[in-house]
Amino acid sequence: MRNLFTPFSYKSLELKNRIVMPPMCQYSVMNKDGKPNDWHLIHYTSRAIGGAGLIIMEMTDIEPDGRLTEFDLGIWSDDHVPAFQRVIDAMHAHGTKVGIQIAHSGRKAEHIHTPVAPSAIRFNERYGVPRELTTDEVKQLVEKFRDGVRRAVQAGVDTVEIHGAHGYLIHQFHSPLTNKRSDEYGQDLSKFGVEVIEAAKSEMPSNMPLIFRVSGVEYVEGGYGIDYIAEICKNYQKAGADIFHVSSGGEGPIGSGGSPGIHPGYQVPFARELKQQLDCPVIAVGNLDDPFVAEAALGNGEADLIAVGRGMLHDPYWALHAAETLKEEPEVPTQYLRAF
Repeated sequence: MRNLFTPFSYKSLELKNRIVMPPMCQYSVMNKDGKPNDWHLIHYTSRAIGGAGLIIMEMTDIEPDGRLTEFDLGIWSDDHVPAFQRVIDAMHAHGTKVGIQIAHSGRKAEHIHTPVAPSAIRFNERYGVPRELTTDEVKQLVEKFRDGVRRAVQAGVDTVEIHGAHGYLIHQFHSPLTNKRSDEYGQDLSKFGVEVIEAAKSEMPSNMPLIFRVSGVEYVEGGYGIDYIAEICKNYQKAGADIFHVSSGGEGPIGSGGSPGIHPGYQVPFARELKQQLDCPVIAVGNLDDPFVAEAALGNGEADLIAVGRGMLHDPYWALHAAETLKEEPEVPTQYLRAF
C-alpha cells in the first residue's frame, strides 16, 4: 500500500519516503550575488534532519535579470557552484535527496525597469512593461538554462526541476495569454519549454530524472485549463520530462490566497488529471499540511509524491510529526530520541 512513509524510486532517484519540500523563495541572498549563505544552510539542513525525503531548493535563476528580486538565488556563474555544494552536502549528510528549481522570472522580475518576456505584455501596474525577446535571445536563454543545469549537477543534486509554472518565463511562453509571437516560438507554444528540457537532459546523467513544474489551470478570464496544459505536457514528456510537479495560477491577480479557495488538497485534482493523461509520476501540492489529507491523495492513487510547503516553514520536523500522527515509526535522529 502506498503511503507517505513508503519509499519512492524512479530511475536513479531513490527516496526514503514520499514527502517533498517544494521550492519556496527565501529572499535571503546577501550582497545580491545569488549565492546561498548560512541562512540557506540552516533552513534546508533543518528540514533534512526533520525527515523530508526530497528537498527541492528554491527558484534559482539563470541570469541576474531573471530573478524576481535581487535577493534570490542564482546559478549564472561557475562561481556559484561551491556555495550550493556546501548546502547540498549538508542535506545529504542527513539522508535526504536534493533537487533544485532552475528558472527565469521573465516579465515578473520586480527589480528591473524593463524585464523580458515572450511578448510585450505587462503583468500588472507594479511591474515594468517587458521587452519582447528576439528569436536569437530566446535561443540564448535555452543555453543559459543548459549552463544552469550543468552547474547544479556539478554541485551534487539528485534531480533537477525546471520551473514552468506560476507565470514565470516558460509559463509565459506556453500560455496563449502571454505569448503573441509570430516566430517559431509563437507558432508552437511548447517549443521553448521543449528546448529547455532537451538542453537540461543533455547535461544530466542519463538515469537522473527531470522534474517539470506546471500550473494546471490559470485563474484568469480566458486562461487555459487542465486539458490544454496536458497537451503541452505531452510535448514536454516526449522531450524528456519525467515527473510533473502540479500547481496552479500565476498569470493573474488570483493565486494561492484567493479564489477558487484554498481548502485542503485543492490542487490535487490537477495532479490526478495529469497523472492519468500522461501516465507518469506526479507531485501534488497545495494545502496538504494535514497528514491524513496527504495520505489520502497517495492512497487514492491521485499522486505519487506529496509536497508540503507552508507546513514545513511552520514546522521543520513536519515529517517526523506526521509519522507520529499516522502511527508510523519516525526516523528520529539519535540526538533527539529522548524526545520521542
